Amino acid sequence: MREEPPSASGGDPQNGIRTILDDTGIRRALMRIAHEIFERNDDLANVYLVAIPNGGVPLARVLAENLRQIADVNATVGILDTTLYRDDLTSTSSRPMLRTTEMPSAVDGRVVVLVDDVVKSGRTLRAAMDALMDFGRPKIVQVVGLVDRGHRELPIKLDYVGRNVPTNPEEIVHLRGNDGDPDSTLEMVVLPGDRKESPPADWREA
Repeated sequence: MREEPPSASGGDPQNGIRTILDDTGIRRALMRIAHEIFERNDDLANVYLVAIPNGGVPLARVLAENLRQIADVNATVGILDTTLYRDDLTSTSSRPMLRTTEMPSAVDGRVVVLVDDVVKSGRTLRAAMDALMDFGRPKIVQVVGLVDRGHRELPIKLDYVGRNVPTNPEEIVHLRGNDGDPDSTLEMVVLPGDRKESPPADWREA
C-alpha cells in the first residue's frame, strides 16, 4: 500500500496541537484510496461503503464521489453505529450515546468497505464487523483507515491506509470538520493527552 506524504504542518503549536493532514492531503489520500479500491475490485457496482461515525461519514461520501468520477459508478453508502457492540460497555458506568445508523440495503453478497478516520486498538473495527452481520452476510469485508496510528490490541489489518502516523498512546488523533458534509474543510490533528481541545461528546478513538 502506498502511503500519503506528510502535509504541511499546522494546528496550534502553542497548545501542543499539530496538523498531520490538511484538507488537500486528506482529499489526495482519499482519491488514491479510491483508485486502489477500483484496482482491487472487479465489480465496483457491488461495493458498499459503510462509514463508522462520526469521522468515517464524510470520508465515505468523498470516496463515493471519487469512485463516481473514476469509474462512473454510484457506490452505496451506509452509516453503522458500533456503540452497542463495543466490548467495554460493561466497564463504564455512563450511559452510551447512540449515533446514527443508516443502512439503505442489506449487505448480503456485497463487497463491504468499512471506512474509519483513525484506527488505533482495532476494537471499534471489531465491533463494526459484529454489527455488520446484523445486516446480512457480505461477500468480503475490506477496511479503510485514513490514519493508522498503531497500538493494536486486536489483530485487525487495514486494506487501505491514508497515512501511518507514529504517536504516543496518550495522544489523541482527531478529524476536525467531521459533520458529515463531504464538502466541508477537513483536517486531521494530533492533540496532547490532556485534551486542550475537546473532541465531540460522542467521539471515541479505537
